[in-house]
Amino acid sequence: MTELLFHTDSYLRELEAEVVGVDADRNAVVLDRTAFYAGGGGQPCDVGELRGESAVWRVTSVKKEGANVLHVLAADTSPQSLPGVGDRVTGGIDWERRYRLMRTHTAMHILCGVVWRDYGAQVTGGNMEPLEGRMDFEFENLQRELVDEIEARINAEVEAAREVRVKILPRAEAETIPDLIRTKINLVPSAITEIRTVEIVGLDLQADGGTHVANTRDVGPLRILDYKSKGRINKRIRIGLDESPAPPVLA
Repeated sequence: MTELLFHTDSYLRELEAEVVGVDADRNAVVLDRTAFYAGGGGQPCDVGELRGESAVWRVTSVKKEGANVLHVLAADTSPQSLPGVGDRVTGGIDWERRYRLMRTHTAMHILCGVVWRDYGAQVTGGNMEPLEGRMDFEFENLQRELVDEIEARINAEVEAAREVRVKILPRAEAETIPDLIRTKINLVPSAITEIRTVEIVGLDLQADGGTHVANTRDVGPLRILDYKSKGRINKRIRIGLDESPAPPVLA
C-alpha cells in the first residue's frame, strides 16, 4: 500500500521513498509513500520528477490503482533506465502548478459551501484546471442578478480568512455528520473504512480527497467567468482565479 502523504500535508512538495514495484510496459513505478496527488474528485494529478543517484525521471502522470499509486514516467524513458525495486528515490512535485490547483480546489469548496448554505442547491458535477474550475448545481433558475450575488458572497468568504482543516475519520463517525456528502450521488465507495474530511471553518464541511490551501485568504479574488443552463434544473458556474498570490517559499 502506498502511503498518501498529501492526505495529511498538502504543502509537502518533496519526499524520499523506496521503489516497491516497477511496470516496464507502462514506464511506471510504485513507491512506498508519495506526495504526488493521484487525481480524482475533479482535481488533476500532480506532475514532477523522481531523482536517483545518477538519473532523473520526469513524472508525467500519477494514477491510483487499488492500494497503490502508479507514477508514470515520460514516454521517452527506456525500460532499461527505470529504477529498480528497492532503489531509494527523491521525488519533487511541480509546486507552482500544485499550489494553483490547491487554491482552485479550495475556491470550488467556497463556491459549493455558499451555494449550499444560501440556496440549498446540491452539486451534480465539477472539474478543474489550475486557476479555473466549473461546478454544476441543481438550480432551476440562474439569472445574472443571482450570479452577481453569488460572486460577491464567495469573495466575502475569501476575505473572511477562514481556516481550512483536514481530518481523517472512521466511516461510521463521518456518516453521522449531516450533509457531509454534498454531491447528488454518494461517490464514496462502500469499501472505504476511513473518510477524509475538509472543513472551511464556519462555512463548509465535506468528504474530500484533494489538496487545499490552509486559509481561504490564500485563494485570492474570485470571478464568475460564465454561467449556463445544462438542463431544466442543472446549471453550470465557471470560476476563475488570479495568478497571484504566488506559492509560499517552503524550506
